[in-house]
Amino acid sequence: MTYSQNWDLDSIYPGGINSPQLAQKYQLVDDQIKNFDQQVMSSEPTSEKIADLADLAQTIGSGLGTISIFINGLASVDYGNSIYGPQFNKLGKLFVAFSVPLNKFQKLLLSLDESSFAQTLTSPRLEQIAFYLTELRTDAKRLRDDATEALINQFDLDGQQAWSQHYDTISASLSMNYTDSEDSKTRHISAGQALNMLDGEPNNDTRANIMSNYEKMWGNAENLTADTLNHLAGFRLTNQNAHGRQSHLEQPLEMNRMSQATLDTMWRVVDANKSMFKPYFDRKKQLLGLKEMGWQDQVAPLTHIGDYQPKEVSYDDAAAFIIEQFGKFSPKMAKFARKAFENNWIESENRPGKQPGGYMESVPDLHESRIFLTYTGSVNDAATIAHELGHAFHSAQLTDLPLWRDAYAMNVAETASTFAELIVNDANVSGAKSDAEKLVLLDAKMTNPIAMFLNIHARFLFEDAFYSERKNGIVTPQRLNELMDEAQKNAFDGILDVRHPHFWSSKLHFFIDSVPFYNFPYTFGYLFSAGIYAQAQKDGAGFEDKYIALLRDTANMTSEALAHKHLNVDLTQPDFWQAGADLIQSDINEFLKLSEQFI
Repeated sequence: MTYSQNWDLDSIYPGGINSPQLAQKYQLVDDQIKNFDQQVMSSEPTSEKIADLADLAQTIGSGLGTISIFINGLASVDYGNSIYGPQFNKLGKLFVAFSVPLNKFQKLLLSLDESSFAQTLTSPRLEQIAFYLTELRTDAKRLRDDATEALINQFDLDGQQAWSQHYDTISASLSMNYTDSEDSKTRHISAGQALNMLDGEPNNDTRANIMSNYEKMWGNAENLTADTLNHLAGFRLTNQNAHGRQSHLEQPLEMNRMSQATLDTMWRVVDANKSMFKPYFDRKKQLLGLKEMGWQDQVAPLTHIGDYQPKEVSYDDAAAFIIEQFGKFSPKMAKFARKAFENNWIESENRPGKQPGGYMESVPDLHESRIFLTYTGSVNDAATIAHELGHAFHSAQLTDLPLWRDAYAMNVAETASTFAELIVNDANVSGAKSDAEKLVLLDAKMTNPIAMFLNIHARFLFEDAFYSERKNGIVTPQRLNELMDEAQKNAFDGILDVRHPHFWSSKLHFFIDSVPFYNFPYTFGYLFSAGIYAQAQKDGAGFEDKYIALLRDTANMTSEALAHKHLNVDLTQPDFWQAGADLIQSDINEFLKLSEQFI
């Protein structure tokens, strides 16, 4: 098969940003919000009234989500174009307008006493969304009066959301030069292109030159990005305080439906096992011919191992491989992946002007997904496609359920994606035709645990320290650099000789307005998926149904309850997390053994 590397957005709304259908959808959602507001004001909290309101709220949420992915999709492939700013603002106003009656709906739920609310949830129309309704009712206890909540949400448009969008403007405007050591030529690239090259550039000197200039580029922008980060965080902290939250971690933990005890246990296991990476990085320095390990080298590809020369993997070959490997674990996963490729749900072309990174977003009105990434032909890129397809498969298992049963948290969202990535990475290693090829592929597989154990931990340590200091006032760029450098020293346990102090400035995740602490859920998802992967290998053909049952429960209970029900484990105890660390140790041991012959 030959697949397009450009996604189809016209099937959502034809005609791009000026689509008449998009304009009609804006108007329809606006009318629905006004109708919802009228109904919630005049409703008694009976089961039928609550069910009617819940249905309408979910219809509105579906429409807003569909508009959002459409606009974001257009902006992602035309990064930095100011034409999309008014659209994001228009959509933001709809979200703010919706939040007002939604808060009233939450208070309507709260007006019921515990016994009456519990009885209401037994209604056949509400049983499937009972968990989400309970969360809405609990959250209502934090809400201020309606006028104050409306004002806070209105301020958010030109506060937290605006600062997040401002960061996109800054990032899209940045570019830099670097010197290619192969031909000594100077080339000009965007910030997004530089980030992609840092992970895949095989030449040590070129990679170091890119890193040096990348650090300088973000250093030159530090005053702008520091202002942005400080004001975004300041708004968030003020909002959290206004709603009675005592800790900056309280909200992200609630959003991920996990306890502080689970988070603490996970990080303790990470800390206890990070020393296992030292021999791996020492060996990798030898194999790469490096005297010191820099930030840019942590996932640098191995080349010239023995007689093996890594080959570029075509997009079509990567697609075929993913479909084949998914099929060994779940025929439904394979069928879904083929559908995504054939229906042009994936934007993967490597070209200038695209946003850095990758993502998957659901299109709720169509019960579809769209995937964004940049494919360069590396083994890691194929794993990235699998990762995003894992997200999309997760969402696809919930399309027959109400929208509020699709509201799974980020930590369990990363479970399905990482599981899919594990399948592809293990298949690559197992299919190696020589020790040299196996070593290269095993090293590529290590990209994920390095990110989840070390890189993500550095992000968490930095953000935790930053928010603690931000409560007392503005944190200067110089102090942000110090906090990041210290976080990297700690998380990498001294492995890195050259660090990336301006990582706080360059990493988009720190500037996302909708999700605080866009880091620890990745580590959770990675280790959680490792447990599921081990179960899959044990169960064989019986795994698929169990896996789908778990995915369908991800928005219907806490993380701890999900793990207990489907894996029979206690997340507040170290054993489960240690099992995931042991799998990494096993790969490191094999890497060290295989690589002895090549040094």
